[in-house]
Amino acid sequence: MKTPALLLLAAISASVPAVAAVTRENFTHAADLQKKYHGLATKMATEAHWVEDEHVLLYGENDSGKLDYYLYDADAGKTTLAFDRQKIAAALSSAMHDEVKPDDLPIHGVELRDHHTKLHFLIGYNRWNCDLTKYTCQRPHDDDDQPVEDPNLHPETRNSHDHQSASPDGKWKAMVLSYNVVLQSSDGKQTINLSTDGSEGNYYDLGSLSWSPDSKHLAVYRIRPGYRRILRFVESSPKNQLQPLYPETVYTKPGDVLDLQQPVLFDIASHNQTNIDNTLFPNPFDLSSLDWWKDSRGFTFEYNQRGHQLYRVIEVDATTGKARTRIDEPSDTFVDYRRLIPSQQDTGKIYRHEIDDGKEIIWASERDGWEHLYLLDGATGAIKNQITHGEWVVRSVDRVDEKNRVIWFSASGRHPDEDPYFVHAYRINFDGSNLTELTPSAGNHTVNYSSDGTMMADLVSTVENPPILSIAHTEGTSQPVELLHGDVTKLKAAGWAPPEPFHAKGRDGKTEIWGVVYKPAHFDPKAHYPVIEDIYAGPQGSFVPKSFTTRAQPLTELGFVVVQIDGMGTNNRSKAFHNVAWKNLKDAGFPDRILWHKAYAATHPWYDITRVGIFGTSAGGQNAMGALLFHPEFYKVAVANSGCHDNRMDKIWWNEQWMSWPIGPQYSESSNVDNAWRLQGKLMLVVGELDDNVDPSSTFQVADRLEKADKDFDLLYVPGGKHGAGGAYGQRKLQSFFVRNLLGEPVPSWNEDTAKNAPQAR
Repeated sequence: MKTPALLLLAAISASVPAVAAVTRENFTHAADLQKKYHGLATKMATEAHWVEDEHVLLYGENDSGKLDYYLYDADAGKTTLAFDRQKIAAALSSAMHDEVKPDDLPIHGVELRDHHTKLHFLIGYNRWNCDLTKYTCQRPHDDDDQPVEDPNLHPETRNSHDHQSASPDGKWKAMVLSYNVVLQSSDGKQTINLSTDGSEGNYYDLGSLSWSPDSKHLAVYRIRPGYRRILRFVESSPKNQLQPLYPETVYTKPGDVLDLQQPVLFDIASHNQTNIDNTLFPNPFDLSSLDWWKDSRGFTFEYNQRGHQLYRVIEVDATTGKARTRIDEPSDTFVDYRRLIPSQQDTGKIYRHEIDDGKEIIWASERDGWEHLYLLDGATGAIKNQITHGEWVVRSVDRVDEKNRVIWFSASGRHPDEDPYFVHAYRINFDGSNLTELTPSAGNHTVNYSSDGTMMADLVSTVENPPILSIAHTEGTSQPVELLHGDVTKLKAAGWAPPEPFHAKGRDGKTEIWGVVYKPAHFDPKAHYPVIEDIYAGPQGSFVPKSFTTRAQPLTELGFVVVQIDGMGTNNRSKAFHNVAWKNLKDAGFPDRILWHKAYAATHPWYDITRVGIFGTSAGGQNAMGALLFHPEFYKVAVANSGCHDNRMDKIWWNEQWMSWPIGPQYSESSNVDNAWRLQGKLMLVVGELDDNVDPSSTFQVADRLEKADKDFDLLYVPGGKHGAGGAYGQRKLQSFFVRNLLGEPVPSWNEDTAKNAPQAR
């Protein structure tokens, strides 16, 4: 039976004009929408970082689509160009053997070092260095800039004569040979076998070797390898040959047996070996690095218990080899064990800062239901005082001044009249006194501090207001200096409009659920628009945009309204809000999302919730299909790309973090595979055959169950495709799927003009 609200909407739809029929030109406009808006915004700040030990700010400015970097000398009040992007583009083109366009530099995370002569940045996830005296660029090869070693590598690849660890006093070099720890004197005349119990099946890990500062002890992990699962692919259509290729990668899944790390302590003088008793860390998902106290009295490491319901900091006495617990962080659900990283707002919840060589600890915890900072006694782990408190969350710790006992941090949710996800910067004393807000203006702030802590750069924006970059003295001794103020006049003149923020009560009747609405450029409030939700409900973060972006939703060009929503189970709110995801990824915040849709429709007659579609990628792909399985009364059409449709098939860390361990019935309850028989509505699956993020078999197992259940669905298989595969072709297929099944309109024939696409001979 239809509710009164749905009956009202049905009556309205009979009298309200429908959206115009979709043409090939509409598809072309949709495909070119982002290009249409590219370069129309001016004076847009992209990032800002202080040059180390200087009052000089390096910042990016995207002006009319061209990205330049500038230096602002705060003491002199002068601005200069940081480097010549034409020359950087030429140097990168030479190093990469591929054209890099100077007007479209693909760089980010930019830093200047060595008196402004060395430029460091990222391209994707890869580090690059450029010498600005010669304008040459290269990938770095020093140890500090090497990619993190894969812990799943076979032990033979982790033992090398080429890697050594020198003692602080310079007398010894430690290495791993034939799976055992070996000492060699710096003059090469003496060799000592510290261990003899290492083997291929129980080897010492070279990368974990850790010397005490006084060079009297050496700590290291001995590792018993777990199950080395291999994920194999078929590359059906390689570029360089006719026959297929069969690549493979190591890929650990939930429930797999993990490497078992055993900390071992060696006394250098006596050659005595102590295997640290593992009573306090019996079932590790992972153990952290072995970190020595400055006075060499012992070392610490962190224990992340499998199942993620206990996180523990452990100290080992260097004299006795005895371990003791310094901090226990238990949870009835999960501990989000990822790090709270300075100046990064969407990270995990663990933060630990040792004061005065371990006498006190600044520790982050959700033990009172919100992410806050605590001052702990270093000897006992007891709480000396809670530093921050209230119904809001710490998002990052940006700077700690031990001498003056002051913490600079970022937090969200302290302004009851603002979006609770907006981040602001604060300062507070170790004892919790003198909480001072440094960024009072409304908006989402990203703050960066100079090395001496006296200057701050503030980049603030909202989805509706372009970024403003300013600098100020942290003590508030002068007015902020505005360096850039984004201008979107031309962008708006071209038809672009920002998304509209909206919030409504969630399932508990009191918590506000936040989202945004993207409308068509030629929006007609008298028309009647079907709704498509762009979903990603992964518990690791929150995903509705809060800062300014010129991103557009191409589907709006085809007559849809597109929305994004953060429902319960996502991150950056209270622990209770986050806990909804625990052992329950199928929930995906849908009860909150549906209420949000209904609340918006109640005041916007053109918003048609009798026709709601949904699409997403990865966890969003799981969510999109789950909408049709678990909420078919509301969601009618879905496109699921690269979905982790069964959490037992996906990567271990992400899935055991939220679904727990050991594997239990909760995995089947949330499985799109096991629940495929429930399918109602129209579904399209998209999968790339080389997806090394989510096992492609997850999608094929869904397809298998759908076929066995005699269900109709579409499947787009992308040869050579990786995670999120499909590209422009996949986007057009997604759009066509929604036009046919949600608008009820035919789509243009795409096979008419074949001559221009004639294939080249292979």
